[in-house]
Amino acid sequence: MRTSYKKEDVELLLKDITGLVRPRSTEERERMIQSGRHYCEMLPIEYTPSAEYMEAYEEALKEYAEPVAHAIGRLADRVMQEKGEGVVLVSLARAGIPIGILLKRYLDFKYHVKVKHYSISIIRGRGIDRNAMNYILERHAPRQLLFVDGWTGKGAILNELKKELEQFPGVSPDMAVAADPANITRLCGTHEDILIPSSCLNSTVSGLVSRTFLRNDIIGEEDFHGAVYYGELAGSDLSYAFIDAIEEKFVPESRTDGKGAEGVGMEEVMEIARAYGIEDTNLVKPGIGETTRVLLRRVPWRVLIHSKYKDSRELAHIVRLAEEKKVPIEYYPLKHYRVCGIIKKLADA
Repeated sequence: MRTSYKKEDVELLLKDITGLVRPRSTEERERMIQSGRHYCEMLPIEYTPSAEYMEAYEEALKEYAEPVAHAIGRLADRVMQEKGEGVVLVSLARAGIPIGILLKRYLDFKYHVKVKHYSISIIRGRGIDRNAMNYILERHAPRQLLFVDGWTGKGAILNELKKELEQFPGVSPDMAVAADPANITRLCGTHEDILIPSSCLNSTVSGLVSRTFLRNDIIGEEDFHGAVYYGELAGSDLSYAFIDAIEEKFVPESRTDGKGAEGVGMEEVMEIARAYGIEDTNLVKPGIGETTRVLLRRVPWRVLIHSKYKDSRELAHIVRLAEEKKVPIEYYPLKHYRVCGIIKKLADA
């Protein structure tokens, strides 16, 4: 798979399907998804952010580089305690890739340990890429593998991972993330809903790679799951600018982290759904990362912001996107999250 990431940072176990899939508009994809088509069978037209949004992204990166670096450091310490220096990182494409690279670099920075890092696809409702798993397990012992993602929203991917790994004896279903506001994994850098700045953009902060794709007319039985390489966006590629900004803030001893909210995030998601009369909790996307994705990729209905973070610089990019797309913002007493995005049910639109 072509990517702007260096081979020594990550090996992407994906099939290059560049030019084989026509990208679809946000509205077209949303109607297809809500009528039952799986999101993995199509790709979006990559959103080109405005100059104002890019300014908000740069501000967010300045604001969050240090907290993210501390979260990576705490996560790396926990990984070393649990897995040791033989760990093999398996990031979940694509949000997990930059976090996997940062984790790999921190392990080298503090522990002088060089670990292998692969990235593979897992798709909610369709499962993990079994060909990619077999490729890794031909080269490494099951106990060495550790899955890495960017953050937790509601826990759907962690649940998918647990279910899928039952067919791979000895592989731990633990998932390491930088931020776990959903309060569902031990291996996290923080339980706070901090922004992972790579969630603010699409391929231009993810090695110029699309989200993963699975459709049997293009992905054969022996193929890895697919992805597109956006070489035409090379002039806007910020993938390493993001990595470097976080790495600059690495310190050998990271600050301790506060405790997360009681209970798990999914309980709060169900409360929000009840409050707004939403039958399908898939339309409720909590957390900074998930809300950003809703605004970038889906058809948003409204954005809920914890009143404590009104006028906060930390959420400036979300407010900017909501204003650009004319999405209403409401202030809501969130517990686990700073912000929550709600997707518009198009049947009601």
